[in-house]
Amino acid sequence: MPRPKKHIAQDTETGLRRTLSLIALYGLGNILGAGIYVLIGAVASTAGNFAPYSFILAAMVAGVTAFSFAELASRFPVSGGGALFIHKGFHKPQLTRLVGLMIIMTDVVSAATITRGFVGYVQVFAPVPKTVAIVGMLALLCGLACWGINESVVTAALITFVEVMGLLLIVWVAFRISPDAAAINLGTLNPEATSLDAAVDESRFSLAALVSGAFLAFYAYIGFEDMVNVAEEVKNPCRNMPLAIVIAISLATALYVLVTWSALRVVPAAVLGSSDAPLAMVYEVATGESSYLIAGISLFAVINGALIQIIMGSRICYGLTREGLLPAWLGLLNGKTRTPINATILITGCILLAAVWLPIETLARLTTALLLLVFTLVNLALIRIKREPKPEHELFEVAAWVPVLGLFTSAGFLMGETWNLLSG
Repeated sequence: MPRPKKHIAQDTETGLRRTLSLIALYGLGNILGAGIYVLIGAVASTAGNFAPYSFILAAMVAGVTAFSFAELASRFPVSGGGALFIHKGFHKPQLTRLVGLMIIMTDVVSAATITRGFVGYVQVFAPVPKTVAIVGMLALLCGLACWGINESVVTAALITFVEVMGLLLIVWVAFRISPDAAAINLGTLNPEATSLDAAVDESRFSLAALVSGAFLAFYAYIGFEDMVNVAEEVKNPCRNMPLAIVIAISLATALYVLVTWSALRVVPAAVLGSSDAPLAMVYEVATGESSYLIAGISLFAVINGALIQIIMGSRICYGLTREGLLPAWLGLLNGKTRTPINATILITGCILLAAVWLPIETLARLTTALLLLVFTLVNLALIRIKREPKPEHELFEVAAWVPVLGLFTSAGFLMGETWNLLSG
């Protein structure tokens, strides 16, 4: 006889409130804001015309591990994310604390990367000093994250809709113009474009360049692993969380490939990589008009990604304090909003420091390296957990080979990029 499936209850008076239902849009908004609006230029300058394939390769690596996260989120639908999963798999508090801090650092560096992208787009409108733009944006987002999870998620979902419309707009305008006409517009807008294009090293269109581009593009998939950190606030998480992860990754990949292909049809890879606001440049070249519209949409996308990273980092702190692995004051919840305000303020402050000091590509590569290491450990944890008795509640399961493949792809991808850096 099959065992009855039980749903997990939540004490809304003492813990986080289980009120979320827009989690797929929430995750998609995080993935999109963290990637295509900020890093398409960097990926194009690394992989050249093979940039769309770099996104596909990155999606394959991320997708396997995403299924591992989906099962783990179904088994343990509470705050803590990857750190909690590793704790359940290895039962080593010191390792859990170390991984938790690494994941928090990943959130911080990821949000800092997005914040630097915000500066590039805001300067399309006005020459606002970098520090002023960063401080202003982060102060606003910190306040919103402290206000409440429902308010934050509704805001993120609305912005996600705007993000998707912006990406589809880029695809539409890119295919309305012929490559010859685009070249003329590009020469008018950017007289240095011809020399930049001619300077492209043909050797970068190689397997090594493709993999290196995919390593950068992998950053564009950051977000699915953060979705599980709000599992404790999701309705029916054992069903809704795995489904949301699959939907978010699939839609993001389709958009990334389509937008990158469209952008390279209009602007050469080297020129695209030279811009601090790459999609704004594509729009200008394709339409011959001001890029204010797409720059405005890009600002919303970037803000959305940073907001979600702040929320995720604070939830990891909350989950680790409940396990006794971080100081208790970080896990204190506001009596009215039921949000971890101390952790939210600390995470925002760390993001501010990283955004002011480090360049965007360094931030992205550091984020990816840390995350791949975490993914390797999470897949290994699932391999161990699968040997244990199954929980009584509703469960999403993947085949035993999925975490094994995730382990080898994540570790191999990290070692391959490390080899490229050392040999290059």
